[in-house]
Amino acid sequence: MLPWLSIIDLAGTFVFAASGAAVGIRRDADLFGVLVLSFAAATAGGMARDVFIGATPPVALADWRYLATACSAGVIVFYREQWLQVFERPVRMLDAAGLSLFVVVGTAKALSFGLTPTSAVLLGVLSGIGGGLVRDVLVAEVPVVLRSDLYASAALVGAIIVALAHVFTLPRIPAMAVGALVCFTLRFMAIRYRWRLPRARRNAPNE
Repeated sequence: MLPWLSIIDLAGTFVFAASGAAVGIRRDADLFGVLVLSFAAATAGGMARDVFIGATPPVALADWRYLATACSAGVIVFYREQWLQVFERPVRMLDAAGLSLFVVVGTAKALSFGLTPTSAVLLGVLSGIGGGLVRDVLVAEVPVVLRSDLYASAALVGAIIVALAHVFTLPRIPAMAVGALVCFTLRFMAIRYRWRLPRARRNAPNE
C-alpha cells in the first residue's frame, strides 16, 4: 500500500477502533472485550477487502501497526471514556469518521489493484461497513447498516466520487478528500436531522 494510503488507513483504524471500544464500554465489556471489539471494528472491513482483491495476507494482519493502533485506541477510550462525552452522540460521530476514511481508502486500493470502477466502489463500501457490522454482531445488536439512516448509501456516494475521479483521470488525493467529506457530511446530517431513506409500509394486523 502506498505510504499516504497507509496513513489514511491507520487514521481510519484508530477512529473505528475507538467506536468499537465505546460500544464495548456501553455494553459493560471488560478490557479484553473492549480490545476485541476495537480490533474487530477497525479491521474486519479492510481484511475482507484485501481477501477479495488478492492482497494476502491482509495488511491488518501483516503490519503490526494496525494491531497497535487498534489496541491503543481501545486502551485510551477504556481509561478515558469521559473524553468522548464532550461530543454529541460520540459513538456515531466516530463511526461516521471511520466510515468516511475506510470507504475512500478501500475504493482507492481496489482501483490500484486494477479492479473496474464498479467493483472498486463495491469493495470501498464493504471496507467502510464491514467493521461496524462485525462490531454490532459481536454485541448482539442489529447491525447499524441495516437500521441506520443514510449509512451504506453515504458510503456509496463517497466511493463513487473516488471512482469517478479515477475514470476522468483527476488527482486521486483531492478526490479522496472530497469523497470522505461528502460521506461524513451525509452521515452527520442524517444523524442531526434524522434523514432517512423510504421504508416499506406495513399494514396493521387487523387490516
